Amino acid sequence: MESNRTGRRTVLRTAGAVAAAMQVNRHLSIPIVTTALALALAACGASGTAQNTGSKSTTQGGGSGASAEHTDDISVGVQPDPKAVKLLPAAVKAKGTLSVAMDLTSPPTTFMASDNKTPIGFNPDMARLIAAKLGLKLQVNNIKFDTIITGLQAGRYDFTASTMGATKDRLNVLDMVDYFKAGTGVSVPYGNPQKLGTHTLCGHRVGVQSGSTAELQWLPQLSKQDCTGKGKPAIKAVTLPSVNDALTQLVSKRIDAVMYDFTGLQWAATQQPKTFDVLKPLVATKTVTVALKKDSALTPAVKAAIQSIIDSPKYAQALGRWGFNDLGIKTAAMAVPQD
Repeated sequence: MESNRTGRRTVLRTAGAVAAAMQVNRHLSIPIVTTALALALAACGASGTAQNTGSKSTTQGGGSGASAEHTDDISVGVQPDPKAVKLLPAAVKAKGTLSVAMDLTSPPTTFMASDNKTPIGFNPDMARLIAAKLGLKLQVNNIKFDTIITGLQAGRYDFTASTMGATKDRLNVLDMVDYFKAGTGVSVPYGNPQKLGTHTLCGHRVGVQSGSTAELQWLPQLSKQDCTGKGKPAIKAVTLPSVNDALTQLVSKRIDAVMYDFTGLQWAATQQPKTFDVLKPLVATKTVTVALKKDSALTPAVKAAIQSIIDSPKYAQALGRWGFNDLGIKTAAMAVPQD
């Protein structure tokens, strides 16, 4: 993987927002997408480093579920969990700040509000709650997904909450703690003009996000199972920087389908009616993780904080307001390989 380079990330945004109480670092450069689809998906920030934002608590967009833009800080009023705090390394407790790495380009799990400075989605909500349970302030680092693991290994960030699946290779270099369930799905243009199915993608161009389990695990597995193992042409993987890029190429007919996290694909279909169809059945459903550097002294405290969140009403609130009501889990267990 490439190490990240400082720069500016710019993408289009959805609607309305106020600031959340946290710091945000932004790295890398992603071009502006000009199609209408970007308005449904996107996210992100102007240039700058670790900036403080205000701490108002409001919800823009109205209503609840995946179609609303929730910019309020879900952790307001959450008290530290004494058992989790007790597990904190002295150095982290003294610093008083927890650093999380995220790629804020993937609605509805991880993206930027239209104020250009408030990280929103289920993953920022969980990161805020983890920090609150540990009595720490949160700093969000907005970086490209496929640079997150190297950043954790190098000690630039404490953890990531980025819907990351546990694989054997990742578990060799990371501690991974389960925090909710996610599925991998396939989107096609609205009306499915090529009449594609989840298991009839042989020979077709399928977009995947660089570094994702769709690229590394699920597409190769599906291609072998459905195609090459039966003497048919392999699925043609088209690796792209983000799901935003992939769906833009789908609209422009440069690719035939997109394989990605089901929640993100469903969000795009909801936000941009009559543009995408999400195929059934899903490619896979699995538990996803919060990840830290291998053998991190912080892992026991983060694991305890996640369990404390799961056991509280805030977990159901975080799931529900992004439309994830059926994706919760009961136990923040250390992850096992799912490949």
